[in-house]
Amino acid sequence: MLRTGVLVVVFLDVDEYERWMKSAIKTLESARRDIKQGDYNWACFKAHQAGEKALKALLWGVGLPRTGHALTHLLNYIIRELNLEVSSDIKSACLLLDKYYVPTRYPNAWVEGVPEDYYSESEAEDAVVKAKRIIEWVEETWRELLRRGES
Repeated sequence: MLRTGVLVVVFLDVDEYERWMKSAIKTLESARRDIKQGDYNWACFKAHQAGEKALKALLWGVGLPRTGHALTHLLNYIIRELNLEVSSDIKSACLLLDKYYVPTRYPNAWVEGVPEDYYSESEAEDAVVKAKRIIEWVEETWRELLRRGES
């Protein structure tokens, strides 16, 4: 892979990528089940988790594992390290899902009530759509990296 005029050798770890992606997809499926059960806050949180696992799948796959939970920061790291162009819908999806990391789970994130009081079906459905889009983008990016590695 060429980056800023310097040849960067990347060894792709297919097994680790697939392990993280499997978990991302299963987490997204769980979020969908939560919507059916009316557990909208948990669907939003799990959508975040699915996005996080997908981004980390890419990072593990290229040998750049990273800690942290902020999708926006993980994405910015990917953009910088892999020299990628990323569409605004992926950036927006990460920004939205980041807002579901803490307040979906903790009562003290709210002045009154519990997290379960504050999330709607439409928010949960939108969160799942956004997470699905992140997963699709990661899969597209991974296929492109594999293709480049073969040439």
